[in-house]
Amino acid sequence: MRIISGSARGRRLESPEGLQVRPTTDRVKEAMFSILRFDLEGTRVLDLFSGSGQLGLEALSRGAKNAVFVDSDRRSLAITKKNIALAGFEDVSTLVHADALQFLQNASQTFDVVLMDPPYDKGLCAAAAELLPRLLHPGSVVICETHESEVLPASIGPLDRPKTYRYSATKLTVYRSGGETG
Repeated sequence: MRIISGSARGRRLESPEGLQVRPTTDRVKEAMFSILRFDLEGTRVLDLFSGSGQLGLEALSRGAKNAVFVDSDRRSLAITKKNIALAGFEDVSTLVHADALQFLQNASQTFDVVLMDPPYDKGLCAAAAELLPRLLHPGSVVICETHESEVLPASIGPLDRPKTYRYSATKLTVYRSGGETG
């Protein structure tokens, strides 16, 4: 696992071993960040269900201003903390040990980009979508990585679902305001 592009390009990241973690493949991550190519500069990013933190770190490497990494597993957060140090993003990263849905209920900050890669087939992206609208800036982008069979809502607050991308059994669903495409 590595950072694909940007200021930390090529940095190898650690991956949790023996945990019920399914890291985003390089192919899907490249597609995700191709979709976001014009949406990252200077943004506040939320990496929800962060696992190893690779999505938030990729966003920081590509110009995001800061990132919040949320995961309920302490071992995953320890790996994320190590990966943040490996990439040199300690000053622009915040780690939060919390259940993702509880975090969304209690959070007071807002975000420009939300990246969600929860465990598949548990309905967590749909559940998070209900709680996200109050945390989104106008013009925000939300990307949900799910199994192809998961059903997601048609919108998240003011954000529509303009495009779904499929990669084998993985689906990326992109929500933007006004039906904009990436």
